[in-house]
Amino acid sequence: MNENVFVVNHPLVAHNLTILRDKNTDSEKFNHALKRIFYALFFEGTKFLPTAQKPVSTPICDTIGTVINPDIEIIVSPILRAGLVFSDIAQELLPFSHIHHLGMYRNEATLEPIWYYNKMKGKLKDPEKTFVFILDPMLATGNSGYDAVHNFIKQKIPAQNIIFISLISAPAGVERLTTVYPDIKIITSQIDEKLNDKGYIVPGLGDAGDRIFNTVY
Repeated sequence: MNENVFVVNHPLVAHNLTILRDKNTDSEKFNHALKRIFYALFFEGTKFLPTAQKPVSTPICDTIGTVINPDIEIIVSPILRAGLVFSDIAQELLPFSHIHHLGMYRNEATLEPIWYYNKMKGKLKDPEKTFVFILDPMLATGNSGYDAVHNFIKQKIPAQNIIFISLISAPAGVERLTTVYPDIKIITSQIDEKLNDKGYIVPGLGDAGDRIFNTVY
C-alpha cells in the first residue's frame, strides 16, 4: 500500500463503522455514528498541517506554545451532497478555514462524475502555502475523487498539500488516486474488499447520501 494511505484503526471507529453498515440503522443513529468517526479521521488528517511557535502568557508565567502556522491557507472541500455532514465538523475544528463546495453526481451508466457546482473562494494568496481537505464519505471508483483532486492541482496547489478524507474506500479508488497523484494523503477508516458491478463498495454501507439525508425508498 502507498505510504501516504492511512487507515485509522481504533475501537471506537470500528464500533461506529459497524453501526453504519447495519441496514437497520435509522438516519438519526447513522448520522451520529458518522460524525463520531469523522472526528477521528479529521484529527488524523490535520496532523499534516505545518505549525509555528507563539509566545503565550499563562496565569503562572510566560512560555512558548504551538499553533497552526498562520501563514498558510486551509480549504475544506466537501463533495456534495454526502460530504456536507463532514464539513460542519471540519469547520468546527478549523473555524478559520475556507469552505469550497464541489458538486458532482455519478452517471449510473458510465460511473463518471458529472459536475454541477464548483464554488471557489477567489484567488489563492499562495498555492504553495495552501492546504486542502477533500471530504467524501465513499472513495469507490475514484472518478469523482480524481476530479476533485485535479481541480486543486490545476490551481498549482502541491499534491502533498492535499488530504483526501473518506469514511470507506475501495481498492480501485485508492489505486486510481495514488497512481496519478502518489503524494496526496488518503485518510480512511476502512479499505473494503471490492466494487460490485454497479460501482458500489462491497461490503460498504449502501448509498451514503441516501442514508445521511433519509432518502432511501
